[in-house]
Amino acid sequence: MTPLRPTTAKERHVVLDALRGLALLGIALANFPEFALWTFLSADEQSAMPTAGVDRIVRFLQYMLVDGKFYTIFSLLFGVGFALILSRHHVSLFVRRMAILIVIGACHLMFIWSGDILLLYAIGGLLLPLFLRLKDKLLLMLAACLILIPVGLDALTEYVGIDFAGPFYNLWWTEASRQGITEENFATWLRDADSYPQMFAFLLQGAYERMWEFVSGHRLPKVVGLFIIGYLIGKHRLYARLDEYHSWLRRLCRYALAWGLLASALYAWSATEGHPWGLTVHSLLYAVSVVPLAFGYIALFCLLFMRCPTNRSFTWLAAPGRMALSNYLSQSLIGVLLFYGLGFGLGCSIGLVYIELTALTVFAVQIVVSGWWLQWFRFGPLEWIWRMLTYGNYFKLYPK
Repeated sequence: MTPLRPTTAKERHVVLDALRGLALLGIALANFPEFALWTFLSADEQSAMPTAGVDRIVRFLQYMLVDGKFYTIFSLLFGVGFALILSRHHVSLFVRRMAILIVIGACHLMFIWSGDILLLYAIGGLLLPLFLRLKDKLLLMLAACLILIPVGLDALTEYVGIDFAGPFYNLWWTEASRQGITEENFATWLRDADSYPQMFAFLLQGAYERMWEFVSGHRLPKVVGLFIIGYLIGKHRLYARLDEYHSWLRRLCRYALAWGLLASALYAWSATEGHPWGLTVHSLLYAVSVVPLAFGYIALFCLLFMRCPTNRSFTWLAAPGRMALSNYLSQSLIGVLLFYGLGFGLGCSIGLVYIELTALTVFAVQIVVSGWWLQWFRFGPLEWIWRMLTYGNYFKLYPK
C-alpha cells in the first residue's frame, strides 16, 4: 500500500504555484484597505484626506481590476487542488484536510482578523465530494447556476422584500452594542485599541459581521461553483497540457479580457456610485464581469508562461504561491501590526493610494522571504503543520 504523502517538489507545476502567487498579490490589494480601516471611514472622511482625488481613481480601478477577480482565481486553484488530491488519495483525506482548515479559519476569524475567507473555503470544500458522480457537462451547468444564484436571490431581496441576511445583521449589531461598539467609533476602534482584549471585543462582533457578509453576498454558492470549475480543470490536467490548448487560450484571452474589462468598468461605476441601477443589476454586473476577467487573467498568464517558462518572474511568484496559507495569514498579522493600536496605529490615517503601495511592498517582501525560506525548507511553516495533520505522518521540514 502506498504511504500517504504530500506532493513532492518534482511533482509540482510551476504555473499553478505562480498563479497562486498572483492570486495572493490580488488578495493583498483587496484586503489592505480593510486592514487599514479605510473602507470603514465615511465618504466625507475619505474625501477629507489629502490623497482623496487620486484615491477615487484608485478605488474605481480596484473595483474594476481587482475586486473579486483574484479570489476567483484562488477559488479555481482550490478546486484544482481537490482534483490533485483525488487523483492520488481517497476523498476522506480531502475531508480531513478541510476539517483542519475549518479550525485554522475559525482561529483566524476569531483571534486575528474578521475578514477571513478560509472558513468559507473549508465549508464549501466539504460540499465538493457530493458532486463527484456527476458528468462533466452537468457539473459545468451546475457551476454556472451556482455562480448566478446570487443574482436571483438579490432579485428576491429587491423586488419581493425577502431579507436573507437580516437576522445576521441584527445579531451583528446586538453583539457590537454589547461590546460598546457604535457606528461612531466603528472605524477607529481597532486603531485606538491598545490592548488585545479591546481588539478581541471587535473581533467578537466581527465574526457576526462576517457571517452577515457571507449571507448577504451569497458567497457560498459562488465559491462552490468556482470550486467545481477548478475541479474539472484539475481532473483533465489542463494546466499540464497548455500546448494542446494554445489557440483556445489565445481566444479565451482575447474575448474574456475584452468582455471582462468592459463589464468590470460598468460594475466599478455601479459600485462607486451606490448601485444606481439597483441591487439586482449590480449583482448581475458582478457575476458577468468578475468570472470572465479572472479567466482572462489566467489565459494571459498561461500564454506568457508558455512563451518564456524560465522567466524569473514566474519563479518569484511561485515561491509565495507554494506558501499560500502562511503568506495569507502573515498578511493579516502584518496588517494588525501596521494599522491597529496594538502596533503602529496607522489605521484611518493614510489614503487608499498609499495603502495599496503598502500592500505591494508587503507582497514584495513576501516574495523575498518565501524564496529564502524554500531554499532551506521543504514547506512553508503552516503548510508543514497542515500536511502533517492531514496525512497523519511526520515530515521533515529540512533538509530539502
